Amino acid sequence: MNMGKNQGPDRIDFVVGEEKCLQDIISESEIVPLLEGMIRSGACRALLMAPDGEILWSYGEGNARKTVTLELPLYLEGEVIGKIVVDGLQDQEKYIKGLSDLFADAVQTILINNLKRMLTTEIHTTVVNQSYEELFDANKKLKISEGKYRELAENLEKKVRERTEELKKTHAKLLQQEKMASIGQLAAGMAHEINNPLGFITSNLNTLNKYVTRFKEMLDFYQTTCRETGMKEGTLDLLDQKWKKLQLDFIMPDIDELVGQSNEGCNRIKKIINDLRGFSHIDEIGDVEVDLNQEIDRTLGVLAHQIPEDAVIIKKYGVLPLFTCNALICQVFLSIILNAVQIKPTGLTLSIETMHQEDTHTNVLRFTDNGPGMPPEILNRIFEPFFTTKDVGSGTGMGLATAFDIVTSYSGSIEAESIPRRGSEFIIKLPVTRL
Repeated sequence: MNMGKNQGPDRIDFVVGEEKCLQDIISESEIVPLLEGMIRSGACRALLMAPDGEILWSYGEGNARKTVTLELPLYLEGEVIGKIVVDGLQDQEKYIKGLSDLFADAVQTILINNLKRMLTTEIHTTVVNQSYEELFDANKKLKISEGKYRELAENLEKKVRERTEELKKTHAKLLQQEKMASIGQLAAGMAHEINNPLGFITSNLNTLNKYVTRFKEMLDFYQTTCRETGMKEGTLDLLDQKWKKLQLDFIMPDIDELVGQSNEGCNRIKKIINDLRGFSHIDEIGDVEVDLNQEIDRTLGVLAHQIPEDAVIIKKYGVLPLFTCNALICQVFLSIILNAVQIKPTGLTLSIETMHQEDTHTNVLRFTDNGPGMPPEILNRIFEPFFTTKDVGSGTGMGLATAFDIVTSYSGSIEAESIPRRGSEFIIKLPVTRL
C-alpha cells in the first residue's frame, strides 16, 4: 500500500505494507529459543522453512530410525509465508503433535505481532509528512491499531500462560507415569520374591500338619492299647512297632528343621518388606535426614530379583554425613543401577563408591559398570526427556531424565562419563547444605 508519491526532490516515498518475506518479519533471537524449547520438550528436530523449501532456522537432529515428521504451514494475510517441520519419536506422536501445534501458534502469533509493530512504525514515519487533517485521521487509525495490538498482546500472553500450564501438567504426568512404572516393576518383583519363601513355608506347614496327625494317631493308639491290654506282656513291643510304622524316629528331629526353615522364610519376607518400605519412605512425610549408603543398600535390596546371579556388586562406602531429602532420592539410584543391569545382563560388575569432600562439604557417589559404554552422540543426550536407545515399548526415556531433575532439585549435579566397550560411570554430587 503506497502512502505517497515522489513529487519533487524534497519529497520522500514511504511505502507501508510492501511485500515481506518470513525472515523480514521474524528474527533469529525470537525463533531460536522456541526451537530449543521444542527439543527440551521431547522433539528430535524442529525447523522453520521458507515457502520455497529453504531452511531458515533449525535445531536438533533427525532420527530416521523411529520418527514421525509433522509439517504445519504458516499464513500471513491469507497466504502461505513458510512452514514449520517437527520430527519426533513415533511412540510419542500424539504428544509431538501437541507440541507442534503450540509451536505453530507461537510462531504465527509472533508473525502477526511483529507485522503489526512494523506497520505501526511505518505509519508513524508517514504521518510526520502529512497535513494536520491527515495527521488527525491517521492518529485515530493509530489508536484503533494500538488497541488491536494491545488486545493481541494480551491474548498472546494469556494463550502462552495456558499452553505453559498444559506443558507443565503433561511433564508432571509423564514423571508420575515413570514413577508408577518403576513401582509396578518393583511390585512384580516383590510378589515373585515373597512367593518363594511363602511357598516353602506353606509346604512345611502342610507337612507339619501331617506329622501332627500322626502324633495324634499315635497317642490315640497308646491310649487304646493301654486301656485294652492293661500293659500286658507284649504291649511295649506292639507300641514300638507302631512307632516305627509311623516313622516317628524321622519325624521328631525333622520338626525342628521345618520350624527353623519357616522362621527363616518369615524373616526373609520381613526383610523384603522392610527394604521396600525403606526404599519408598512410605512412613515418612516431607524431607528427612537419610544415610545415602543405606539408601543405596535398600535400592539394591528391592532390585535383587532383577540383578543377575553372576553379577558382582562392589561396595566402597565412605563415611557420609546425613543428607536431607525425600523418598525421590532412591529413584535416582534405581534408574542408574537398573540401567547398568539392563545394558549388561550377563557378566556385570558394578562398583559403587561413596565419599565426602570436606572442602566443598559435598557427598560424592560414583556408579561404575563394565558395560558396552556409549559413543559421544548418545552420551550427550542421555539426560534428555524421552531419549532412549531401547526398542519401542521397552522404556520411556524418562529414567535418567527424572534422575537429573531430582538431583538438580537438591542443588546437586549428575554427570556421565563413558568410553565405548570400556563401561560407563555416573558421578553424583550432592551438597550437604542445600543452596
